[in-house]
Amino acid sequence: MNSLFPTSADFIRFAPEIVLTVVGTLLMLLEPLTGDGKGEKPQLRWLAIAGLALAMAAAIFAYGDPGPAFNGMLLVDGFGTFFSVLVIGTGLLTVFCAQDYLIREKQENGEFYALLLFSIAGQCIMATANELIILFIGLEISSISSYILAGFLREDRRSNESALKYFLLGSFATGFLLYGVAWIYGLTGSTNLATIQATLAAGGVNPRLLALSAALMFVGFAFKVSAAPFQVWAPDVYQGAPSPVSAFLSAGPKAAAFAIFLRVFTTAFGSMADRWAPVFWGSALLTMIVGNFAALRQDNIKRMLAYSSIAHAGYVMVAVTSHSTVGTAAAMFYLASYAFVNVGAFAVVSYVAAKGEKHVGIGDFAGLAARQPLAALVMTIFFTSLIGVPLTAGFFGKFYIFKAALDAGMVWLTVLGLLNSAVAAYYYLRVIVVMYTHEPSVAVNELEPASSGLQFGWVAAAAATLALGIFPSALLEFASRAAILR
Repeated sequence: MNSLFPTSADFIRFAPEIVLTVVGTLLMLLEPLTGDGKGEKPQLRWLAIAGLALAMAAAIFAYGDPGPAFNGMLLVDGFGTFFSVLVIGTGLLTVFCAQDYLIREKQENGEFYALLLFSIAGQCIMATANELIILFIGLEISSISSYILAGFLREDRRSNESALKYFLLGSFATGFLLYGVAWIYGLTGSTNLATIQATLAAGGVNPRLLALSAALMFVGFAFKVSAAPFQVWAPDVYQGAPSPVSAFLSAGPKAAAFAIFLRVFTTAFGSMADRWAPVFWGSALLTMIVGNFAALRQDNIKRMLAYSSIAHAGYVMVAVTSHSTVGTAAAMFYLASYAFVNVGAFAVVSYVAAKGEKHVGIGDFAGLAARQPLAALVMTIFFTSLIGVPLTAGFFGKFYIFKAALDAGMVWLTVLGLLNSAVAAYYYLRVIVVMYTHEPSVAVNELEPASSGLQFGWVAAAAATLALGIFPSALLEFASRAAILR
């Protein structure tokens, strides 16, 4: 029975978002009161880490008593908890990996960490949303914070351009999404996913208008995950944004966007899967092709990783297209493994790039193994995982995705996806060869030792990548149970 007043269970299930919001606000209040006179603010950094750790603990604790919250607007289940923990974990890694960058650029302040926490709060709302309006609110909280983070270096024209493009194109895509939500409400009389699902399953809804609303929402979601043909913003934004922000954008918001993609199209639009599956099939293939073949031509490593991110969104789209519990579980596992890999890879890029990010060419990584063997080693682990080499998380991620596609009868999409993976191996191996076989570049020779915090971020991400590649069963079993959406 609906209640006019929130219960204790409601607050427990909403605890991660409460913690993130409170700590983010506290970070901004403490900003003018902290600092060591050198541009460093370790107190705020550790407060952000503590807030993220507490939010993760709250998300795990809330899963002990799963169920709806606030009259069914939120739903704490295995699926939502998985993505909440994933985006919070991504935030934790980002804080550690951003430490050296922010200090070097003299930009370590409370606003950065507060915006990061606010964005993650929005992503947690997205992961647990059971209602389209709440989903939209969570998406906007995450997006607005991300727009500001992309332009965080206010005196850097590249960062300003990145933020402006991200904001304008993101707002345009959000308009499509909201228009689709309005159409769904008009057709079904509700924005609750379960109610929409029941109404559509019962029939009687105009099929053309239903297809229009689903298409409008697809545009909004496809933009957020950088799926073709709505991926054009990603290379410019990732290249221009500060490297730690690019790392975060490629992992956290993308995982949360795929969470709502999966939940909406698996539940609300599940009864019309035969109609939207061909569109997803084409988008998945186009996304893989555009991402991989464009990455072949890049000499800027941030831009290369941006196109790589697009290609990997295509692999996840393959799993979404399968419209099965196995496919949903495969997408969840893949997004988890990809988050560790991409945050770690961008962390190494931010380290080599030096002040002002003036060394972001692939040639700048020449001889990295000779001068900074740990950085080269972890970068090799990340890139071999992106290729899909056995004993890394990427291997099992791709294996489960293509298995789900084969189980769904999508043989040609599987074959074309595997061929795309072979193409991708070239541009990843190119960087590895440069790091190990070439003479050290000027950029590498000028590198100073990485801080303990940054090295911890590298090692943690690499260890998680190897752990998921050697022992994937625990995470996959949880994902398989959580993937049963209703």
